[in-house]
Amino acid sequence: MSAPLHLIFTVTNDLSYDQRMQRICRTLVENGYSVTLIGRTLPHSPPLDKTSFSQKRLHCRFRKGFLFYAEYNLRLFWCLLFTSFDAVCSVDLDTLPAGCLATLLRRKRRVFDAHEYFTEVPEVTNRAFVKAIWEMVARICLPFYKNAYTVGQGLAAIFEKKYGLPFSVIRNVPVRDFSVVSDKEKPYVLLYQGALNEGRGIEVALEAMQQLDDVQLWLAGEGDLSDILRRRTRELGLHDKVRFLGFIKPSELRRYTAQAWLGINLLENKGLSYYYSLANKFFDYVQAGTPVLTMNFPEYKALNEEQEVGILLDELSPGSVAAAINKLLNDKALYQKLQGNCLSARKVWNWEAEEKILIDIWREAFLKG
Repeated sequence: MSAPLHLIFTVTNDLSYDQRMQRICRTLVENGYSVTLIGRTLPHSPPLDKTSFSQKRLHCRFRKGFLFYAEYNLRLFWCLLFTSFDAVCSVDLDTLPAGCLATLLRRKRRVFDAHEYFTEVPEVTNRAFVKAIWEMVARICLPFYKNAYTVGQGLAAIFEKKYGLPFSVIRNVPVRDFSVVSDKEKPYVLLYQGALNEGRGIEVALEAMQQLDDVQLWLAGEGDLSDILRRRTRELGLHDKVRFLGFIKPSELRRYTAQAWLGINLLENKGLSYYYSLANKFFDYVQAGTPVLTMNFPEYKALNEEQEVGILLDELSPGSVAAAINKLLNDKALYQKLQGNCLSARKVWNWEAEEKILIDIWREAFLKG
């Protein structure tokens, strides 16, 4: 009996909190592949949980900027050069150079997974030189790829036009969980889950809390703005209304999501990556039966037209956020309607439906040669 095909997935995070990659790797193992997920070690990385797939962390001296990306790709290339595999899936442009070169030299299959529009994230889009470097990486490497996928139809259309490469869509939907929804009448908890980074609208949410009574804001995650947000919370006198939960493992995070009264996803329009985003958190909230407050961006608008699960904001400001939340607080019927729609939508927006696309992509990758 022949050994299963070995797939390697490469990311630049520390693996512990990457729900999308954990779902992808588990699914492929369940469908007969051998899978290794490679990331990096960070100063406070927790021990890796035992999983059905292999996990490996690379240690880098540099932690950010050009030197980090250069070092990581060199270490990753060296690792791939001396590891047995049948295919590499490079996740986003920041792992693409090593994956592309290693698979070309070793004549192996390659697949590209675009989690986001990398050159349009806030940290890149306004830095012309940095953006040009990553655009060059894409122009050099992507012509060697035949199989690629991303998180939404909007980004798929942009990438296909820009790179001349067909992109499938695998949305960031969670594993199906039809457990009982907790009582969300009291307390009124607003939940933000994800990185505390620029452009996520967290500062606006803090300002809005000044206009909300009997409401708490829980922030699940850490990031570049962690210290700034904690300081701002103290300045606004919100220490009794805002709770910083820190990093939370996905299995534990589901418990907090189920306790929340409203999930928030307040991206600023800082580049096309956020504008065309389709975040994990949106679907996680819905799966827990928790209505969503999100921006009126194309992907969220299309989903809300399909199943009205939340309130869409045309403007991101403390006043508009507070007004939308107060509307739900005062209109119990509307809230119950949105919650009921979440319970219906989660039967469709789940990983069990989405994973079929992933399996087809990998089957096709080995058929194409």
